[in-house]
Amino acid sequence: MATVTHKMIQATTTDTTRALSAWFDHLRVERRVAANTLAAYGRDLERFIAFMAEHCGGPVGLVDLGALRPADLRAFLARRRYDGVSRRTLARQLSAIRAVFRFLEHRGIVVNPVTDHIRAPKIPHGVPKALTAHAARRLATTGAALAYGSKNRPAWVVARDTAILTLLYGCGLRISEALGLSQADAVILDSQDTMIITGKGGKARIVPVIDPVREAAARYVRLCPHKTDADGALFRGVRGGRLNARIVQRLIKRLRGVLGLPDTATPHALRHSFATHLLSAGADLRAIQDLLGHASLSTTQIYTEVDRDHLLKQYERAHPRA
Repeated sequence: MATVTHKMIQATTTDTTRALSAWFDHLRVERRVAANTLAAYGRDLERFIAFMAEHCGGPVGLVDLGALRPADLRAFLARRRYDGVSRRTLARQLSAIRAVFRFLEHRGIVVNPVTDHIRAPKIPHGVPKALTAHAARRLATTGAALAYGSKNRPAWVVARDTAILTLLYGCGLRISEALGLSQADAVILDSQDTMIITGKGGKARIVPVIDPVREAAARYVRLCPHKTDADGALFRGVRGGRLNARIVQRLIKRLRGVLGLPDTATPHALRHSFATHLLSAGADLRAIQDLLGHASLSTTQIYTEVDRDHLLKQYERAHPRA
């Protein structure tokens, strides 16, 4: 869980450390920012504070933050760009810095509108990279077995990986949501048609549990040698600990070669495929928004750019002069 790191403490005065700690608490408790976003903000802020300490020639105080000029902030962004970070990362780092200064101003700690004078880098417009329906089904249902070939891999591990891939595609889950399931959720997967998933920002949504998902989860639970209480993690590593997302990422990286999939085939691509294929089949955009847990419909609308054929069909069916 992100907080003021040792490096930040070393590079800031006591009052600045206290103010930054209050900002992290605000993000975590009041804003309910997702853990991954919080960690990214923490890394971004650590780099900014390190730059400021170098720029100021010592620990960064609130006075230094109050005296920060647009030229100083542009110098930081230029340094990061020179280090090779992408425009998207630069935009996120500027967003973190802007959030800090707005928080400090709101609390009456530091008033400096420096971030208002800096434009975020333009981010190239992109659309989600979905797999074909055939590739997604093959990846979800037989991918885990194909990935290991004839290697001596325990049957329960193959069943585990198959269950995870099936959840990502069959329910549109984020990888963090799938790996966050507990043993109690296994009972729901086995006995109910829907389940409640808590996503980003603590937002809960209902997702359907289709037969392939139920069957894959049941097989994994039956074979898994690691049994814990209801609150314990459902998906376990070989040694019994909570499964790490990197294991799933490495699995799909291996499968890209086995199945001849593009580099865009990632765990999150299965979630994109879930939404795109539902849209292709005529699902309502609002329903897809609910299933994905998007707070805004504009976030979901990007899938209409992926499936232009669907848009044309809707136009031909609905427009009076089509």
